[in-house]
Parts: sequence; structure tokens; C-alpha cells
Amino acid sequence: MDLKAVRTFVAVADAGQFQEAAAVLAVTQQAVSKRIAALERDLGVRLFTRSARGAEPTLDGRAFLPHARALLLAEERAAASVRPGRRALRVDVIGPRVAPAVLLRGFHEAHPGVELEVVTLFDADIAVAAVRAGRADATFRAVGMPGRPLPEGLASARVLDEPLHLLTGPGHALADADSVAPAELAGHRIWMPGIVAGVEWAAYYASLAAEFGLTVDSAGPNFGSAAMLERIAGSPELATFMGEHPRPAGRDLRLIPLTRPTPVYPHSLIWDRANTHPALAALRAHLTGGAEARRTAGTWVPDWAVA
Repeated sequence: MDLKAVRTFVAVADAGQFQEAAAVLAVTQQAVSKRIAALERDLGVRLFTRSARGAEPTLDGRAFLPHARALLLAEERAAASVRPGRRALRVDVIGPRVAPAVLLRGFHEAHPGVELEVVTLFDADIAVAAVRAGRADATFRAVGMPGRPLPEGLASARVLDEPLHLLTGPGHALADADSVAPAELAGHRIWMPGIVAGVEWAAYYASLAAEFGLTVDSAGPNFGSAAMLERIAGSPELATFMGEHPRPAGRDLRLIPLTRPTPVYPHSLIWDRANTHPALAALRAHLTGGAEARRTAGTWVPDWAVA
């Protein structure tokens, strides 16, 4: 069985889209499609159903997924067995275009000799479980989410407070504002389709809405960021929240700083205290600069966010 195709299958299953998987694997979307088609021919089953929302594993795909992960883990262990001390540092960045991925790229540029394996795990519980089980060396998450204490044996360090911005089209009432206070958004429709109950950013935006009396509307199907940005660009009513990464491009949009206070998203690095991978210590030192990120005056984070 072609392990490259198996790795591609897992990447698509994790990302939920062929395009996102292609970005993670640094290949073209056509290459991803060809690998999946070859694997389906090899197995004699269909692994994904594709729709406007992305790629969803079929029943056969879901049955194959844990075995595919086991194959890749076995491959990783086999390679590590003949390269003691040189195993790639495996880090989860949630998504390939968000702030944690930018942080990890900065580490790679500063430490080009460190071999990295970047993974994108959507669910925080799955990511933390991967760190506990040794399937990942570290993950970036918002630590302190209500009802989700960090498991014993794991440690965290706050590494980035990412400022939140308001994104509107040119016809929105706030489009020409130099900055906007969160409280001034009461009564405006903040549209964030695709927020899934139980995930960390859903908890963050629920806390933000409760603090400032906002209405965050997650109604409607999530057709991806491109479709959302296109709709916001043409709407006089819709607005959304966006961090510093990724920056929207190619559309007439307004990215307006939020101030008085500035809501920030608290990114922390999580790792296993017992993990002795030499590059993990280098990553932690690079991200913290010897000290964890501290809350800056004039910013807001949920009360549950661990400092």
C-alpha cells in the first residue's frame, strides 16, 4: 500500500477539504485527488463523498481511518528506530493559515536544521489526546476552556495573544471607522458560520458575546472562508471577526482594529512534561523568549483563559 496516499487520505480526513489538505502537504489539489483515487482503486471502495462543504469520509472511509493512522504511526516509529534522536518534531497548528502556523514558520526559519512535521487537528480533545499518547509533541490551543482542565502530566505556556479585528464590506455602517470598541457592536450582526459547539473558539466567542452584549450568528452552512468573505464584501449588514492571520486579499474588505479594550485570542503551546525531544525545548524557548506572554493593558481575554 502506498503510504504517501495513506498520508494524503488522513490529511483530507483531518482537514475536511481537498484544498486544505493540499496546503498542509505542500502539493497541488490535483495531486491530492490523484492519490485518493489511486488509494480507492487499491482498496476497492469509495473513501470520501464531496460536497460544497468539503470532503466527508464514507462509512468505509471512517472504518479505514484508524488503521490508516496506525500505518503512519508504524512508519514513523520504524524510521525513528534507525534515527535515534533525530525524529521530526511533530506539532499541531490547528490549521495551515492561522496564527500558530505563522509562529511555527518563524521557528523553522530560525532553526532550519530542526526537522518538523506539521499536523492540523481540528478538535482540541483529539489534539490533547495525541500529545498525551505521543502521537504529537505539542499543540497550540486556548487553555482553560470551561470543563476542559489540562490532563495531568501536560504543561502549557501562553505564547501569543492575537488581537481580534472586525471585518466588513465597503457598504457596512462601520466600514470607514478607524477603530471600533466591542461594545459599539451591540445590535450589529456578527456572522461566523460553521462554529461548532464544544470547540475552543466557540467557547471564546460565547464569552466575548456575553461580556459585551453582542450577537454572534453562526447560522447557515459553512462553505469555506472564500465564500464567507465574498458574501461579507457585498453586504451592508454582515460583519465578522478575524485575527491577524490570515489577512484577506483579493476583495474589497475593511479590516478594522477593535479597541477599548482589544479582545485577544490566547494561544498556548501544550506539551507532555515527560517528552524529552531536544527540539521541543528549542521550540518553547523560541516562542516564549524566556517568558510566557503576559496580558497587555487594554486587552480582554475570557476569565477562563490561563495566563
